[in-house]
Amino acid sequence: RRMTGPRLFCFGLGYSAKVLARRLLAEGWSVAGTTRAEDGLAGLGEIGVEAHLFARGRPLDPAALKGATHLLASVPPDDQGDPVLAEHGADIAKLDLSWAGYLSTTGVYGDWRGAWVDESEPLRPSLERSWRRVAAETGWQDLLRAHATPIHLFRLAGIYGPGRSAVDSVRTGRAQRVIKRGQIFCRIHVEDIATVLRASMDRPNPGAIYNVSDDLPCPPQDPITHACELLGVEPPPEIPFEEARLNPMQASFFHDSKRVRNDRIKRELGVTLRYPTYREGLRAIVDASPPSPG
Repeated sequence: RRMTGPRLFCFGLGYSAKVLARRLLAEGWSVAGTTRAEDGLAGLGEIGVEAHLFARGRPLDPAALKGATHLLASVPPDDQGDPVLAEHGADIAKLDLSWAGYLSTTGVYGDWRGAWVDESEPLRPSLERSWRRVAAETGWQDLLRAHATPIHLFRLAGIYGPGRSAVDSVRTGRAQRVIKRGQIFCRIHVEDIATVLRASMDRPNPGAIYNVSDDLPCPPQDPITHACELLGVEPPPEIPFEEARLNPMQASFFHDSKRVRNDRIKRELGVTLRYPTYREGLRAIVDASPPSPG
């Protein structure tokens, strides 16, 4: 294994973390990380990541963390808490890290009835999974207080990108325009998440909390309508929230309505979003993946 130069270890190499991993590999970093499933090992290896299996009750050999200069945790908490802290908090505390990041969610703010929130607002989650995130954030902050682990918290809005967007929902016939009066959602393109994380690595500020959201909070039906315009198809009918056929997870997102300020990533990290609104993001997805002929 390469043990010189910058090295990222990522707990949970999922959709967002892989984008960052690819960027760092292209810069000459070494990257290692975890996946829950055996079939995920080969795919990570193909892009140059040293991959390990990890889950609660199935910890790593601590030697896997050796040489890490940067650490990212994107594993969500479960009903017992944060699996990474439970299994490897003590190991992480011993590392000589230049930077560490935890991917949280703007769900920790709860419902603000469409009002603006920034990183200074009190946390008042409305969902059990968001309370778990608050507890996980506290656990990571405790590592900073007790062991000087240089942790940074990133509260992500709804993530979209290639394969996970309004464009993909329209193309597969799954799109719905659900109308709930006063409902506002925030979102962020997966590439811009990687940009924020990379900028933070260059400007570490242990203990900092950053909202990661784009410039245009809006009603949930707007991106669907725009995706249909880009694809040249009729939008699905508007459906009142009370009549929409949503599974429990989908319905739960409508508990919270807020506009998330992103000033801090621009002011402190110098970030310029590549996709400042869903319009640019969806256009790029359409342009990069035209439908197959016929």
